[in-house]
Amino acid sequence: MSEVSQRYGGSRRKRLARAGCWVLAALPMVTACSTGERGAPPPVPVTVALAELRSVPFEIAAPGAVEPVRAVAVTAQVSGIVTAVRFREGDFVREGTVLLEIDPRPYRNALQQAEAALARDLIQLANARRQVERYKSLAENAGITAEQYESFQTSAASLEASIKSDSANLDNARLNLEYTSVRAPISGRTGSLLVKEGNVVRAQGATPLVTVNQTQPILVRFAVPAPNLPLIQRYQASDLVVRATTTGDTTALTGTLVFVDNAVDTTTGTIMLKARFDNSAGMLWPGQFVTATLVLYEERDVVVIPAPAVVAAEEGDYVYVIGEDAHAQTRAVAVGRPVGEDVIVTEGLAAGETVVTDGQLRLVPGAAVQVRNAQDVQRGDT
Repeated sequence: MSEVSQRYGGSRRKRLARAGCWVLAALPMVTACSTGERGAPPPVPVTVALAELRSVPFEIAAPGAVEPVRAVAVTAQVSGIVTAVRFREGDFVREGTVLLEIDPRPYRNALQQAEAALARDLIQLANARRQVERYKSLAENAGITAEQYESFQTSAASLEASIKSDSANLDNARLNLEYTSVRAPISGRTGSLLVKEGNVVRAQGATPLVTVNQTQPILVRFAVPAPNLPLIQRYQASDLVVRATTTGDTTALTGTLVFVDNAVDTTTGTIMLKARFDNSAGMLWPGQFVTATLVLYEERDVVVIPAPAVVAAEEGDYVYVIGEDAHAQTRAVAVGRPVGEDVIVTEGLAAGETVVTDGQLRLVPGAAVQVRNAQDVQRGDT
């Protein structure tokens, strides 16, 4: 080997040795950095709520429709010309209020004729009775024949029958005159008026003059699944409460269940129910769609948590419970029926425990947590 090769090889060996020293010196630093990266992970931000012990009603909610207790299509009882309209469309009217007036003159004339006919026959009857009394003694003493006396009696009896007919005609004439004032048959709200002043209306016409719907009280019709029928029958003896909520309004009106249908609808598997509402404020309107909620009974002292706190898994439902050390642990629970946005927990959880309602996807058992709504939980706003 030449002197140049020996010199070059020696220099290369020295450089490799120095590089090795640098690598060995850097290893503790790399190890130290790796150890720092594998330290405790930061707390997971979560939202929590307290499990509450409270009484909750057992409710059945279903879509429903509002319908009037009574709806009457008002028609004319006599024919004639409409001379006046005494209401405005959409008015609330009381029973007996005059809605329209029909020309009464022909019926007033008919009434006068009936009165005159009755008066005439009454006079004739009085005269016929006097004749019967006058000729009675003559008939007994054979002053007149029996046939003549029977003729006087027959005339009197005929006039008595005529008077009964005249009285009936008079009553009809008086009634027809009353019918010229078309009155509201019930208290309620009027709909569209289908005739105007000057129109001719016919007695018992096919087209009604106006429709009046009774809106105070009012009914809500709704259907619930037939399997709920035994529960409804069990508690029907008491006045079951029904709440009605209109679309876009959170205010619930309270009514009473008044009707359970006598048969289950085989096409839908539901049973029809009706509830009565006072509707004094007029919030319910015939034909309106509402959400009807039937309250059957109240469960007392049950544990309730927000529904998002429950995590569904193949092995069963569970929740994350936050302990005093601010770490999350899983807890298997048995979940009952929903109550609005909450759910009843029948097993596995006690009132006052803190459960995670948001952030479960980033949690593992034993993970540290950072509660984002701690102040709200302390104030009881959850």
